[in-house]
Amino acid sequence: MLIRNRRPSDLSYSAVTPERVYATRREFIRTTAIGSIGFAACSSVAGGEAAQDALPATRNPRYVAADTPNTFEEITTYNNFYEFGVDKSDPASYAHELTVSPWTVKVDGMVGKPGDYGVEDLVDFTALEERIYRLRCVEAWSMVVPWIGVPLSSVLNKIEPQPSARFVEFTTLQRPSEMRGQRAPTLEWPYVEGLRLDEAMHPLTLMVVGLYGRVLPNQNGAPLRVNIPWKYGFKSGKSIVRIRLTDQMPRNTWAVMAPSEYGFYANVNPEVPHPRWSQAREVRLPGFFKNTPTQMFNGYGDEVAGLYAGMDLTRNF
Repeated sequence: MLIRNRRPSDLSYSAVTPERVYATRREFIRTTAIGSIGFAACSSVAGGEAAQDALPATRNPRYVAADTPNTFEEITTYNNFYEFGVDKSDPASYAHELTVSPWTVKVDGMVGKPGDYGVEDLVDFTALEERIYRLRCVEAWSMVVPWIGVPLSSVLNKIEPQPSARFVEFTTLQRPSEMRGQRAPTLEWPYVEGLRLDEAMHPLTLMVVGLYGRVLPNQNGAPLRVNIPWKYGFKSGKSIVRIRLTDQMPRNTWAVMAPSEYGFYANVNPEVPHPRWSQAREVRLPGFFKNTPTQMFNGYGDEVAGLYAGMDLTRNF
């Protein structure tokens, strides 16, 4: 199984994140109180290297992938983020042009508390968790990432979904002046993704603000993104500026652009081939060959299979 319960002694903090990152909670609260979380100084890329402040978090031992985590360099230099270009190296090359402070998230739709929120209004930075999840891309490559964030359910509970809400929609920033990939009609901008509300409220679903003990780099979706580890990576909205709750299934970008290739659910399913390649095996980065069998639901089936009981996962791909 990909997820297994571990004792805290099973994997030391230093095995993944430098020990100095894990300052005491009291020190963290003291430093972050000076100007919230300080996004203006924390998310920049210079000379191809990330320059983020430390972001302490408590590792959740329940969510530690058995696989060896990829390095910080691998995670931050090989990305799909078409807002900065279609090449995997483009986000690391150009994301430093994005201004992430100030940042406002519009919350609307079927919620009890609509409005414009700062990141620190939505995320409790005194309760951050580190979770080591596998990330699987529909292009058949995967990596293992130590994300930092809070359960998305804690964010949604703050804005109070109405009883009739069934879906949550995420919209990515549209700012062509700083996101050069949006200057071309590669996709329908802005990028939109969505989840069923029960998927969004599932304990595995994470609202991410950092990785590897640091504030989230721009190329990985700063300052706010989601991660749903049993789904293909394109489901994880990045640089989120709008959260909308609705009773209608959102028109997510890839399903609109290529409906025969990308469905709404996007659950990792090795039995459903992509029209242009097989999903049965994957490349485990930094490798080069498809020699790793793909696991159903990316290995998280014990936790999430019940969400899709009775559904035809071939039709609802």
